[in-house]
Amino acid sequence: MSRLGKSPIQLPDKVDVKIVGGMVQANGPKGSLSIPAHRGISVKVEDSKLIVERDESVEMPKTTHGLFRALINNMIIGVSKGFEVKLSLIGVGYRAAVQGHMLDLQLGFSHPTQLNIPKGVNVTVEKSVTILISGIDKHLVGQFAAQVRGMKPPEPYKGKGIRYEKEFVRKKAGKAAKGKTG
Repeated sequence: MSRLGKSPIQLPDKVDVKIVGGMVQANGPKGSLSIPAHRGISVKVEDSKLIVERDESVEMPKTTHGLFRALINNMIIGVSKGFEVKLSLIGVGYRAAVQGHMLDLQLGFSHPTQLNIPKGVNVTVEKSVTILISGIDKHLVGQFAAQVRGMKPPEPYKGKGIRYEKEFVRKKAGKAAKGKTG
């Protein structure tokens, strides 16, 4: 049995979890999410705790038990609190703006870069250099943040690019720092 999988999930107030037609559904104040139930794994609610159990007779890796429990936990956190990722644009002339359902990025390219904002993800831009990506689905929020960061990842010499809020970029010494060898 998976160590992570056997620990119960505490259900916050106003969050309801149901198993309907092979889907695990979580409803809360922020919205509702659902994932397909995995064969060999059962979910039950006892005293405001959610317990994910694995059927030993079904052949599957133990890690699937822990993964399914983590996915359900992320759903519960998402519908109760939500997830958010902050990105910073570092570089002269780098800026961002939200135009309808598009994120417009000026990143020093000869053309503006525009990204479609997926449904279920909210994007706000503060001071044109800080992008706040939020939503209830952890996977969608993280995937879109990685897609935005991938447009211009931080480079190691000057540190310019798009980085996560608390990301540390180790800078390399340039050619001038080596000195003469002759």
